[in-house]
Amino acid sequence: MNSGINQDIYRVVKHYADAWAGNDLRGIVDSYHDEVVFHYAGSNPLSGTHRSKPACLAVLKQVKQKTGRKLIAIRDVLAGELFGLIVAVEEFEHQGRAIQLERLLRYTVRDGKLSECWIHDADQALIDEILA
Repeated sequence: MNSGINQDIYRVVKHYADAWAGNDLRGIVDSYHDEVVFHYAGSNPLSGTHRSKPACLAVLKQVKQKTGRKLIAIRDVLAGELFGLIVAVEEFEHQGRAIQLERLLRYTVRDGKLSECWIHDADQALIDEILA
């Protein structure tokens, strides 16, 4: 039975969200476990599983280069017994226009760091088009 909020998960995810919202690059990078794994959904060149901090940072760099992404807002930070969640709104540039997207990032935590992330987009088809 679910015993509620895991405070350790919440603390780690909230720290990351605060670093992201504050554009604290060092805080963002330091939040990731050395063996972090990212899971990108969809059908685009970045879809799939990326393993290790260097690989995950490289894919984040590629997303930034392709989209000019910027965080608009952290809508919510949540934690349950097993996962932490961030609901974020980001802006991507595509074909000369700015597009705001809601994204759900689901995390596991290990050793006080973000160890795994699944990125879920409200409009995956649009993300696939942008990242193509």
